[in-house]
Amino acid sequence: MKTACVILAGGAGKRMKSERPKVLAEVLCKPMLGWVLDAAKDFGFNETAVVTGFGAELTGGYVSSRSEAVTLCHQAQQKGTGDAVKSAEDVISRCDAVCVLNGDAPFMDSKTIEDSLKAHIENDCAATVISAKVDDPTGYGRIVRDENGNLRAIVEQKDADEETLKINEVNSGGFWFDCQLLLSVLDRIKSDNSAKEYYLPDAIKLLLEDGRKVGAFTAQCSDTVLGANDPAQLEQLNEIARAKGYSC
Repeated sequence: MKTACVILAGGAGKRMKSERPKVLAEVLCKPMLGWVLDAAKDFGFNETAVVTGFGAELTGGYVSSRSEAVTLCHQAQQKGTGDAVKSAEDVISRCDAVCVLNGDAPFMDSKTIEDSLKAHIENDCAATVISAKVDDPTGYGRIVRDENGNLRAIVEQKDADEETLKINEVNSGGFWFDCQLLLSVLDRIKSDNSAKEYYLPDAIKLLLEDGRKVGAFTAQCSDTVLGANDPAQLEQLNEIARAKGYSC
């Protein structure tokens, strides 16, 4: 099986109070994107792509400074995660399975990527969401499963009813997809939402509507879902990394 990794790295760092792309904010002297690229390298994907957007020259420069072969794709306008993945269609079309990761989630590790792919293959899924169980799920999309443990829906916080809000299993933002099935639904994602953006989780919804099997793999460590949107959250990530024994 030929595997690809598409890392989404186009977000701005406005709440970081920085003019640099958010993925270049550092956790223990290394950009968050660097942590994700290290995990991808450790896994051993056949192809890896980084999707740039805001500050593309800076992000592309950092990627090019590293030793591994990475394809740079560019999202000209910030039109959502679904549109970002679409910019990497050429890479996806050359592979059998693709893992989509967020470039600002530094604790997504190669073992989680490997174990989730194993579950994805064994369960013969069209897509597999990488999830985690957290103490405080506020703000995250909730993983709603059916009686067999398969994914029934990803329900965002703002759309969740009282019962769904009690669920503490959340979407990490990491996904495995069958490449051809992902490509078959990307063009069908609509931007009929308040932000007028194309959201990747809608691909999951479309696959489910098509009668495809979608799974959810629960990561062993809840840290896999963590990212940073402001300096305080970035400092929390640094503290977690230090507690894990990492250093500059």
